[in-house]
Amino acid sequence: MWKIMNLSLLLTAMFVVGGCNNNSVVEPEVEEPIEESVEEEEVGEAPPSYTYPLSGIEVEEPLNRRVIGVTINNHPAARPQSGLRDADIVYEILSEFEVTRLVALFHSQLPKRVGPVRSARPYHIDLVNGYNGLFISHGWSPEAKRLLEAGEADFLNGLFHDGTFFHRSSDRKAPHNSYITSEHIWEGLDAKGYELTGDVPNLSFYESEDIYVAGRSGKEIEINYYDLNRVTYRFVEETGLYERFNGDQQTIDYETSEPIQLSNLLVIETEHTVLDDQGRRAIDLTSGGKAILFQSGIANIINWENQKGQIVPVKDGQLVPLKPGQTWINVVSTSPGLGESVTYLEQP
Repeated sequence: MWKIMNLSLLLTAMFVVGGCNNNSVVEPEVEEPIEESVEEEEVGEAPPSYTYPLSGIEVEEPLNRRVIGVTINNHPAARPQSGLRDADIVYEILSEFEVTRLVALFHSQLPKRVGPVRSARPYHIDLVNGYNGLFISHGWSPEAKRLLEAGEADFLNGLFHDGTFFHRSSDRKAPHNSYITSEHIWEGLDAKGYELTGDVPNLSFYESEDIYVAGRSGKEIEINYYDLNRVTYRFVEETGLYERFNGDQQTIDYETSEPIQLSNLLVIETEHTVLDDQGRRAIDLTSGGKAILFQSGIANIINWENQKGQIVPVKDGQLVPLKPGQTWINVVSTSPGLGESVTYLEQP
């Protein structure tokens, strides 16, 4: 009986040395060469990875929280803003007259403080709903009020929580001084009974940040909103990213003074219709149309589509991947259109 068992152990050791990856060998019986073989196999196993769905950045641990969408003031008196550096996607879109507002979508990172928070428009709600997001604003237009009160989105509004979840900064004047922390966002939404976890749509990204994009040179871009609001993006060779300016003022984070840096700039044109003497607009974010995508200092004239509520770049019927990192989407009117609103370096 013992002879049979010893023979079995001997055969097992010979079998392992012969190249079989058998990890069930008892540790005391494994000689040094076999230990090395097992260690190499374990080291070679890559840990499971997870890609943030809105930024394309790879990490080890998945997130199980919903997107937070915040309407952020972009009036000159509200700059520089807090929290934009942590957003995965930022939309810049007209509100009344020539003033734009920003809709920042947060998922992979949450800002310690975000703002100044400003009032909602219907198309802000649509943008956040496209990502199954929770919507944060301070105030609303009559149509946005109707939609939110009808349950079109899960929301937290500073009109009802000024001084509790929202706080006023003493260094700025209203309405340019309403802020909220990420802690108060979750606390307020939870108090309203909303589901805080949920699915997030996955955008299309290049697998590597070292990409080559064919197209024309697009290293300095100016977007002109009716001659009164000019936005400039400048490509920085050393980082491979764009930095943003309102006129001569660079867009930085108020909390850290660090510049906003983005990997993708998508400029789309669509129909804008003025609705009343207050300058409120209806903006078509569903029909698709012309667009320009800027990545790695290169400009590509493409199209945009609304796919399941998300504004995405498309060329020849196929999704154009994004470069991992932050994405800004600037929305301009078809009148005057991309040709009149966007200027950039066009040398091959």
